[in-house]
Amino acid sequence: MNILLVEDDARVADFLLRGLRAEGHRVQRAATGPEGLAMAQDAAREAARGSAADEPTVMVLDVMLPGLSGLEVCQTLRAQQVQLPILMLTALGTLEDRVSGLRLGADDYLCKPFEFEELLARLEALGRRGREHRPAPARLLQVADLELDRERMQARRGGHALALTARELALLELLMSTPGRLFSRERILANVWGTHEDPLTNIVDVYIRRLRSKIDDGQAVPLIHTLRGLGYKLEDPRTAG
Repeated sequence: MNILLVEDDARVADFLLRGLRAEGHRVQRAATGPEGLAMAQDAAREAARGSAADEPTVMVLDVMLPGLSGLEVCQTLRAQQVQLPILMLTALGTLEDRVSGLRLGADDYLCKPFEFEELLARLEALGRRGREHRPAPARLLQVADLELDRERMQARRGGHALALTARELALLELLMSTPGRLFSRERILANVWGTHEDPLTNIVDVYIRRLRSKIDDGQAVPLIHTLRGLGYKLEDPRTAG
């Protein structure tokens, strides 16, 4: 499960990061309301285009946040038709507080202090619900004359089949899932290798070079682009804004 954690208390955030990752979940953290809102919007756009990761996304959202409150974040997301499951955390435990959060679109509510096992169980329930209602990703991804058939896991450029390994296909699927989006090495590692630490010092760079040689070599228009020190993206430069 991919968990978006929006919590400004460093001690609580560290506790949850360690616990959730130990349970095998991927966790992204934001410390302010605006950061959390942007993180959720980004996840929603990725899901709409068809994410490479076959897992639900759930948001853990603290109520008291700098910049924007958790209630404001929740209300904004629902107004924008972002439907990812939201579990709100708060030290305000009155019935009125809980009702306010639920009426603004939260799916569940948990008061601090809480037991980690209860939080985990609630997240797993929301994850199952999110998986049931998640739209199926598009079978065919296409950027310019590059195509990826997700069902058959076959790639073609200009009508010619590309001989790609399973890892190269997973990397290509990630890059093509959101054309023009910049993917950091850390995000590529998390999505393609399922780790946040590079088992080799340059494994992402090696696979990008392999993929580029098979996709872009001999082509008039390169599709894989490097932003030095930041990461990689795949897009047609002729249509990039």
